[in-house]
Amino acid sequence: MRSWRLARINLRRGSRTPIRHYHAKPGPNLSQTRRANGAKYTAATASAALAGSGIWWLTTPPRDDVPDIQIQQINRSGLSKDDITRILSREAYSFPVKGVPGVARYDGAQLASNSPCEDRFVHGKMPSPRDDDKPWMAWAIFDGHAGSQTAELLSQQLVPMVQQYLRPVNLPSKDQPESKQSAQHAITKAFVDLDTSIIDTAKEISQGPLPLQEKMRKLMPAFAGSCALLALYDPVTKNLHVACTGDSRAVLGRKTSDGTWEAIPLSIDQTGSNTDEIARLYSEHPNEEDIVKNGRVLGLMVSRAFGDGRWKWGQDLQKEFVEKFHAPALRPSFKVQTPPYVTAGPVVTSTAIDANTPSFLILASDGMWDNLTNQQAVDLVARWLENPSATPADPRPKPLSDALDFGHLSRGVVNPRFEEERTTTQDSNAAVHLVRNSLGGNRDELLAGRLAASAPFSRDIRDDITVQVAFFNCSR
Repeated sequence: MRSWRLARINLRRGSRTPIRHYHAKPGPNLSQTRRANGAKYTAATASAALAGSGIWWLTTPPRDDVPDIQIQQINRSGLSKDDITRILSREAYSFPVKGVPGVARYDGAQLASNSPCEDRFVHGKMPSPRDDDKPWMAWAIFDGHAGSQTAELLSQQLVPMVQQYLRPVNLPSKDQPESKQSAQHAITKAFVDLDTSIIDTAKEISQGPLPLQEKMRKLMPAFAGSCALLALYDPVTKNLHVACTGDSRAVLGRKTSDGTWEAIPLSIDQTGSNTDEIARLYSEHPNEEDIVKNGRVLGLMVSRAFGDGRWKWGQDLQKEFVEKFHAPALRPSFKVQTPPYVTAGPVVTSTAIDANTPSFLILASDGMWDNLTNQQAVDLVARWLENPSATPADPRPKPLSDALDFGHLSRGVVNPRFEEERTTTQDSNAAVHLVRNSLGGNRDELLAGRLAASAPFSRDIRDDITVQVAFFNCSR
């Protein structure tokens, strides 16, 4: 009986049924009954005794606490146009900018492929390093890999650290070459010092007295890794400083005198396919063969990144982390002789923004650049700016086969990358507009197919995508 009552109470946590207490009414005095009726114990008396004995479950209907299953109609028609827009716009945002001369507005969007998404981003006004009342604008994208922990830490600490390192710099109020160099040096130092802190702190934590669970939590940013792309706009000098570590990319779209838009690269992907990066690595590690192979640095796609301790620690320390904390390690076939092989030091560019020329900045993780060139991205935003309602004459081109599948992409029947004839303009957010067109544009079946796949299978079809678009001296 006791076990039955416990089961009944704990069946639905959070909705316990109150225990009802039942009290038997006083029955007849049996001694009096015996004297009055010749000590006969009648059936009626027995029934009355049972009714008052507390065995209420024999006569009281039980309360039904079993939850009802909600039956919903199954949608067998796939993703609708509204479903596609809803998915693309789920993490979108847009802000008009006031108080920062030259910046009109910025849009952003993020589409996850990993679960959870490994990308992070930040955006907004940053206190002026000059300690005046003229705030700077900051936008940043952190493309994590092997987890989101490094990207999460960067989203919290990198911009404040850069602002802190810029404050002691004597930043003039006019655009001068030395002011750009000073800002670039401070930004670079902030990047390097933050990464050094991540890597060195991991060594201290591993040998400290913290509980194991606390050690594991604090070690994660060194075990995982992340690219970083930071853009800072100084409204006093009108300089746009862009710092890139990894393969996220920044491009400036600028309107020319003939009305066309040119794409100006503000960063170059730092990967094992970049000839300048390959030359740098071999100059830093002479007499070491096969550091870069098949476009990768000892297996890593990017040549610069935060975290990624296995590319920065020696073999003994790596072995210790693996044994004590199950840390990821390089393949045994990779010979580690003179680490580190990967640096967080960024390449920093500074570009003057002409107050009389419309322009816009595109920041995006490599998930978007997998399908778009710099010029294609600029042309898409330009079309969004100038022809917000324009669409191709045939918004739904006929499929090239009866049933589209991803084999058509690999065989070249359908181009997996962006094609101009697939351009569509239907989103009020410029970043969502870029994401949509990078994944299929007006080919709804291609776009829906890429969106329908969920993690981990979606990683074979698309990467996490994070996009930010900032408009200078122009508006829609």
